[in-house]
Amino acid sequence: MSENATDPAPVEPVRASDAESAGPPAPADGPATRPGPRGPVPSGAPALRPPGAVPAGFRWYPRLTRVTDASVVGGVCAGLSEHLGVKVTHVRLAMVLFATLSGAGVVLYSALWVLLPSAPARADAPPVDPRERRHGKALVAVAMVGAVLSFMLTTATGLNVIVPVLVVALGAGLVWQQYDRGGKVSPRSAFDWARVTAGATLVVVGLAVVVLGQVEFAALRSSLLAVVATLVGVGLLSVPVGLRLWHSLEEERAARIREAERSDIASHLHDSVLQTLALIQKRSDDPAQVARLARRQERELRQWLFGAGSRMSSGATTVAGAVEVMVGDLEDAYGLRIDQVVVGGDGAVGDTEEAVLGAVREALVNVAKHAGVDTADVFVENDGRVLSAFVRDRGAGFDPDAISADRHGLAQSIRHRVESRGGTVTVRSTLGRGTEIGIEMPLEGE
Repeated sequence: MSENATDPAPVEPVRASDAESAGPPAPADGPATRPGPRGPVPSGAPALRPPGAVPAGFRWYPRLTRVTDASVVGGVCAGLSEHLGVKVTHVRLAMVLFATLSGAGVVLYSALWVLLPSAPARADAPPVDPRERRHGKALVAVAMVGAVLSFMLTTATGLNVIVPVLVVALGAGLVWQQYDRGGKVSPRSAFDWARVTAGATLVVVGLAVVVLGQVEFAALRSSLLAVVATLVGVGLLSVPVGLRLWHSLEEERAARIREAERSDIASHLHDSVLQTLALIQKRSDDPAQVARLARRQERELRQWLFGAGSRMSSGATTVAGAVEVMVGDLEDAYGLRIDQVVVGGDGAVGDTEEAVLGAVREALVNVAKHAGVDTADVFVENDGRVLSAFVRDRGAGFDPDAISADRHGLAQSIRHRVESRGGTVTVRSTLGRGTEIGIEMPLEGE
């Protein structure tokens, strides 16, 4: 070979165990898969690969984690199965065999449960077969019985010591399972609370039995008094520190809340008030448009400050929300300033309410067109039996008896709409002093 020949890229050595466990190469139509506790798992390499060529058939081991959504106790065997690429039943049988060696399998399982992180749940994971879960529970029972018997035979320990230890382990396992699967610090249902309470009770009872079995009852009273005195002393010393820490946390929480409120207020003012002021500056040569923009911004700001925005967010599903929407549309369309008062407006909008609100809308349109004023008042009240509405203005006024026959606004849009549903309409108007239209509608079912 000449000196100028290029040396081939170095190839990393492959372990025999890796090559044997890799299996056949991936077919052309997709990656190779291997069995796992949550269904087929792709055996491809991770995103970050070490430099160098990877031989065909080489398989990277996935990260060793606990698979809690396919677990019987803590997900350790399911995680080992997915990591090693073997059936989960084989891993569980190996754990049962280790458990019969004076409980070594139990210690190994507990250590892995504490040290291994929990794998995130997979949305596409198939559900676990109930028969496989039942087989796993049976193997857990066999492992516990084998561990107890082998430990008793090898250490000559009686049941008076082993039973309390098993009770403590069972209680700790219940609590660990809850916080493993719940994902939250606090339980979320009555069953979760029962599980945590039962686990804590078993731990306390087991420890109490172990301790009381080693204590002479004659000296128990003095020991309890010493413990109580110690606890009282620790409490007296820690109360000032605890109170100061509590006040510090409360102040920090209040500061975060104030900062969030300031941020919300600043965002709202920027998106609404400042933008409207910029528009007013551009339209300063049009007084009518400036007044309309200012009135709309006043209405929006009032809704935001006094909570009306919560009603507006629901649209016209309530009487109060429907009045707000109607007043906003009329103010924007006609430039009329409308001051509204709504009492008992939390009820839903039905056919009866729609008829009354439609008549109110038509009365306000008449004010905008014929009264010659730029303000009007609206009052709506729902007392549970009658829905009442009043529209007042201080405009030109008119004579109801002198209205020509070709004018259908008052007769059709207001009177007929209300009276056809059993309501009454009262019109009081004085030339030069304004008009008041009163509407009373009995609610359906009353």
